[in-house]
Amino acid sequence: MDDEIKSAREIAMAKLEELGEATEEERLAWKYRPEGEKLAARYMKQECELHKELGKYDDKAGRYVRKGASEILIRNIVLPKDDFSRKNTKRAMDGLKELKKDKVALENVFSQLRRIFTHYSEQGAQQTKQAYESLKAEFTLKIQQAVRKQMGTNANFRIDVEKQPQFQEEWLKVKSQLEGQYLKLLDEYKQALSAIE
Repeated sequence: MDDEIKSAREIAMAKLEELGEATEEERLAWKYRPEGEKLAARYMKQECELHKELGKYDDKAGRYVRKGASEILIRNIVLPKDDFSRKNTKRAMDGLKELKKDKVALENVFSQLRRIFTHYSEQGAQQTKQAYESLKAEFTLKIQQAVRKQMGTNANFRIDVEKQPQFQEEWLKVKSQLEGQYLKLLDEYKQALSAIE
């Protein structure tokens, strides 16, 4: 067993040697990106001001702090499902305004995001409600037909379709399909935000 462990260690060491020494850029990224991530988390909790905190870093380190913070802020941009998500997304976008240098490109992506959010809040909510009612009517009809088939046409019953596990399962599928369209666009815009300096 010692031979196996030793040879595995030797293999690992050989692979490390192949990789070579870490560059200064890599070492800076390893050190400062996590600091940027922590900074963004504190900012999102409203425990600090980004511009003041960023001023503590020189240009080299600041670049990686900005990158780490940007990643966290971008992850906090979500569909506006409720007041909390709206406020959180707005805060993340405000933070990105402080981090990103290319304000024109940033504002272009933000305007596209706002259009998606508006559409999601208005038409998306309406589409979701219509899809829900349609699915509910479809399930109600199926259950009524099944019960009449078993108990006869004079069967008098009342079933709450919305509490049926099959309905809930099907609704989750339909809802995720509807939201999937928005999430796909949101992901594309998040990638665009990541690419902006």
